[in-house]
Amino acid sequence: MSGTDPRPAGSGAGDDRGPGTRSPRALVLDTDGVLLDSAGLHAAAWKTALDACMAAVAGEEEPPFDADEEYRRFVDGRPRYEGAAAFLTARGLALPAGTPGDPPGRATIWAVAARKELAFVDLLRDEGVAAFGDSRPALLGLRAADVPCAAVSASRHARQLIRAAGLADLLAVIVDGEDAARLGLAGKPDPALFLRAAALLGARPQETAVAEDALAGVEAARRGGFGLVVGVDRTALRRTAAPLSEQGADLVVPDLTTLVRSVWGERG
Repeated sequence: MSGTDPRPAGSGAGDDRGPGTRSPRALVLDTDGVLLDSAGLHAAAWKTALDACMAAVAGEEEPPFDADEEYRRFVDGRPRYEGAAAFLTARGLALPAGTPGDPPGRATIWAVAARKELAFVDLLRDEGVAAFGDSRPALLGLRAADVPCAAVSASRHARQLIRAAGLADLLAVIVDGEDAARLGLAGKPDPALFLRAAALLGARPQETAVAEDALAGVEAARRGGFGLVVGVDRTALRRTAAPLSEQGADLVVPDLTTLVRSVWGERG
């Protein structure tokens, strides 16, 4: 690695000889907002679902869902049910849990999650999703540096979208919402998804880096004991850089090419 090691002293990622002596040997990347330009669709779908819920439950007394700040604080990176529950709890709105089969329109948390899913599918059909321009070059650089990569997402659509975006051939592992449901893996901020991805890569958490744009994802990586936690702030004015650092990111970058250059240097 060229230049100064971006990790704080004591991170010890990727080497038993002591902190800061070797770059991480594997990388786990969040999907929405890090690899794919899809976070905006998720935020819009959440706004559709949560605004409809609040209109039905509280009428005009509740201000609308903030698709920027509240999206990042409460629902970004979380499974649908947990995101809906976190937001409604924060607003002091009590809804029964219901069951996973509840359709949109029923006054339950599962019904809110179902409405979000329906809205997201509609937006996906109308607008589509593409990879960020730096995603494929960064993954190619990591392949050249012999750094295996995994993509992680709580979304059940992630595997399909990654393939459609032309990135699947550069990822050794994909762990998505379908895997989480099948294996009973908890969603972020629990580290289960990241730990599963690292295990499939054959890497220990302490020798693996995680790249995340969500606060819940940074918290999950910290809780999982990952050697390097990288926040990815793609906002124009770096609005999420400070919150990501405060949540525990060792390093915050504006894009994946900066990440590769900062951590793996000329090898990437």
